[in-house]
Amino acid sequence: MKEKGLIHVNCGDGQGKTTAALGLAIRFAGRGGKVLYYQFLKDGSSGEISMIKNLEGITYLEGYALSKFTFLMTPEEKEAARAYYTKHFSNLVEEAKKSYQLLVLDEVLDAVNEDLLPLKDLITFLNNKPEDLEVVLTGRNPKEEILSLADYVTEMKKCKHPFDQGLAAREGIEY
Repeated sequence: MKEKGLIHVNCGDGQGKTTAALGLAIRFAGRGGKVLYYQFLKDGSSGEISMIKNLEGITYLEGYALSKFTFLMTPEEKEAARAYYTKHFSNLVEEAKKSYQLLVLDEVLDAVNEDLLPLKDLITFLNNKPEDLEVVLTGRNPKEEILSLADYVTEMKKCKHPFDQGLAAREGIEY
């Protein structure tokens, strides 16, 4: 699979951004490609992650495990997450450049929006990524600088969700 690598953005307030990225990762690995999958702002405990960890062709890298939503974090907790992501992002992209053809950066848009990863770091990477590296970015409210670099932009729009009626996230469905 030596083709020009494109940039995908799965964004919006609806469900399905991560699911679409996972589907693409599985499809790519199913065709013999090598995938590096990394999650920002998540603890890696969702059902789909336990499955892809066992799939040939997909490498899941453990990240900084957050135990709560960013709006519940103290300034010290946010600073610790920011320091981690800023320090490890360059290692992550260097790893992707070595031997992968698809890099999924799940929830990276939210990490940028929460100032846990500098926008300039992500833009610099996207502008200098290997020609054949496909990149998938997920999250909400992508910055215009990111959208201008994207080849695919897919917005998931919430029309109705049980959370709005007070139903908590359900194991196996939302995580």
